[in-house]
Amino acid sequence: MGRFDFQDFVSTFIVLFAIIDVTGSIPIFVDLKGKNKNFSPLKASFFSFLILIAFFFVGEGILRLFNVDVQSFAVAGSVVLFVIGCEMTFGVEIFKMDSPSGNATMIPIIFPLLAGPGAFTALLSLKAEYSSLVILSALLLNMIIVYMVLKHVGWIERIIGSGGTYVLRKFFGIIVLAIAVKLFMGNITSLLGS
Repeated sequence: MGRFDFQDFVSTFIVLFAIIDVTGSIPIFVDLKGKNKNFSPLKASFFSFLILIAFFFVGEGILRLFNVDVQSFAVAGSVVLFVIGCEMTFGVEIFKMDSPSGNATMIPIIFPLLAGPGAFTALLSLKAEYSSLVILSALLLNMIIVYMVLKHVGWIERIIGSGGTYVLRKFFGIIVLAIAVKLFMGNITSLLGS
């Protein structure tokens, strides 16, 4: 597991917080609630944590088993993020919410928003630089923050109001599009170059 270094912990936490970007996804959560798509904050944060831990330890092996590299996986995930960004920015519905009983916990909250290709790729990159103890501690703190945001999304919505939600949705839609494009370009370049 390695030793715990506080400075490494802060660095790792910031990287994961930026990649998971739960605050940037608030407009998506509010929109899902508006469409009567239920989600469980506890299940979403808990299962995201489990998926990310599992991928941290066996991710590269699983991808190799299917003859898929991390870059290809990240390109596929970037397409899903791009579609979500288009929905937010242009106010269209492309991504059909066909999960059971109108529940949005698994898709799109757990995957691809919280435990998505960006987080998977970040974990594999951090693993080469920091100890497992530091990374898993930073991941746990991020999931606690995820739980708090999801638990109080209704309160956050009341604070910012419908106008604020609309502006945030459009703004973060463009941010999601930009992240998707960056993720796509960074990984497609690696694939084409190899």
